[in-house]
Amino acid sequence: MTDESTRQAATHLFTTLASGASPAQIAALFNENVDWYIAGDTATVPWIGRKTGRQGVAEFYGQVRELLNSERFQLTDILVSGTRAVAMGELASRVKRTGKLVETAFAFDLTIEGGLITRCHMLEDSFAVAQAAV
Repeated sequence: MTDESTRQAATHLFTTLASGASPAQIAALFNENVDWYIAGDTATVPWIGRKTGRQGVAEFYGQVRELLNSERFQLTDILVSGTRAVAMGELASRVKRTGKLVETAFAFDLTIEGGLITRCHMLEDSFAVAQAAV
């Protein structure tokens, strides 16, 4: 995969997210055996942690929509090298149950092979997310 095709696949993910696509449509961009992980307190924050396959990806996006209101999602850069892309930006989400706002920088560390995302690890301020969830 070339840098350009990796960039196009990563950009397509964020374009799809911004379009309001369904969790199943988003999950279709991922390999069935995707390595999906968001570090943090899984006992407090049910949408993070390790997910399995496309079903896990769809579950994540379904939970995010059910439990959070997105107030801002700004992608600032996508860095690419071969099959790897790192998408960086900032987001603000309000936890529906508590009304608390989480504002954090983020990085999605993606590996893309054959046009599908095979690895997705998200880095964010997991402490702030856990604090907002309680």
